[in-house]
Amino acid sequence: MTTTPLNPAFTPQGNHPATPLLQGIDYIELYVGNAQQAAHFYRTSFGFTLTAYAGPETGVRDWVSYVVEQGSIRLVFTSAIDGDHPIAQHVALHGDGVKDVAFNVTNTEQIFQLVVSAGAKTVAEPTTIEEERGQVQRATIAAFGDTVHSFIQRDAYEGTFLPKYHKITQQLPVTPVGFSEIDHVAICLEAGTLDQWAEFYRNALGFYQLHEENIETEHSAMNSKAVADSSGRIKFPMQEPAPNKSKNKSQIEEYLSSHSGPGVQHIAVLTENIVESIRALRSNGIDFRKTPGAYYDMLPERVGAIKEDLEALRELNILVDRDEWGYLLQIFAKPVQSRPTLFAEIIQRDGARGFGSGNIKALFQSIEREQMLRNSL
Repeated sequence: MTTTPLNPAFTPQGNHPATPLLQGIDYIELYVGNAQQAAHFYRTSFGFTLTAYAGPETGVRDWVSYVVEQGSIRLVFTSAIDGDHPIAQHVALHGDGVKDVAFNVTNTEQIFQLVVSAGAKTVAEPTTIEEERGQVQRATIAAFGDTVHSFIQRDAYEGTFLPKYHKITQQLPVTPVGFSEIDHVAICLEAGTLDQWAEFYRNALGFYQLHEENIETEHSAMNSKAVADSSGRIKFPMQEPAPNKSKNKSQIEEYLSSHSGPGVQHIAVLTENIVESIRALRSNGIDFRKTPGAYYDMLPERVGAIKEDLEALRELNILVDRDEWGYLLQIFAKPVQSRPTLFAEIIQRDGARGFGSGNIKALFQSIEREQMLRNSL
């Protein structure tokens, strides 16, 4: 494994000014086969609260959406009503997964003009959506695969999420599991396109490149680059499959095949107490990828002293990595949809700024064990 160190200019703690027009991730929208069931699952299993709904009852004819929130995280599950609708076609091709990683911005018109002039393809030009509770300005550009980025300016809006969404008042009792915010969004790209997309985010959105690395196991190889806005609130680790000695399908190639192209591989969410979060998630029925016991035997020598109890980490299969700023703890859930595509990462940071480079090989090997069970290696 070869790794380029993290860019020292990157400061997730916010010591540098934020990219002027970007204020972080506003929401992540997933196109799914059944939005109502997906929202219910994320409530009961991941501890989200249902906050808003749009559909025929609110003036929307062709689709329904449910909005769930936890901490500052906002997820939107959207399904088509008509089987011939483009949303239904998207789900048929890609399965349940991320369609839109939307950014909160201070000026939709201005950032749209900047990114289009830098080569971004237009999906929807700036539009003002108004209702009695105010207005939202929105525009959308194409990103990797069939994924898009919307720019949402909501400083003149006091309503529920977006116009045509109604607030949900009746709630099932839900216990949050400690998620506070989105840490990063990881992306799988087709071979040979990594440099192109890293350059796109640098040129169009003013992101920094944080680091790059090349990883190879017995069955897989990948090239990876990570980019972020200057505030560190938006971070995109990106990876592409790389040539390796094995003739087997790598886990990146399996994602691209199962997803029918590039897309969001996983969403990492931040917690302040990963041990408590994972205990709660496991009691809710969420399955996580396993880690060999030998990993923990070598852990003290590899990462040094940490605050957490090593036996608790071993019991829960939580991984640990350290960089020059501190350490992090992380764990990867198994996909919660039928295709082996999108999954969740839970992460706790104690000063660390990276993404767990020392654990990526362990993650690869864990996924490869699952591939063997699916006979897809």
